[in-house]
Amino acid sequence: MSDARVTRRQLLQLFAAGSTASLAPPLQAQGGAKPIAFEVWKDPSCGCCGDWITHMQAHEFRATVYDTGNAAARARLGLPQRYGSCHTALINSYVVEGHVPASDVKRLLREKPQALGLAVPGMPIGAPGMDGPAYGGRRDAYDTLLVLRDGRSRVFQRHA
Repeated sequence: MSDARVTRRQLLQLFAAGSTASLAPPLQAQGGAKPIAFEVWKDPSCGCCGDWITHMQAHEFRATVYDTGNAAARARLGLPQRYGSCHTALINSYVVEGHVPASDVKRLLREKPQALGLAVPGMPIGAPGMDGPAYGGRRDAYDTLLVLRDGRSRVFQRHA
């Protein structure tokens, strides 16, 4: 007949192994998200464009950056000038113009509307890339526009 008692050391080893195993799946899931690749055209001296790219990369996007300016890319991609800003991106066949928040881009990719893409015209203070200490915490209200293929637009998301 064998003794079925478990020593304190064995109990601690079992507990430690079980605790580690229960942590493994969430850690794998967090590191397993594949970044969404995109291309972005910007002026090489524009700091706010770089800050927007950093914002996107912090939210599971991976950028290929072209420091060639964005006017030619915007025209080639068919986005009317009236929606213009300082950088133009192409993400999964959608044009993304200006300081569009990553959350709006993720919603666009999830909903897949029949549209050319998203735009935040101009450079509103408080939008991603136009925020941070240099702006003293100021946040202006702005809209992210859904730009339709015929050039019209509608509000996609309001930001207060």
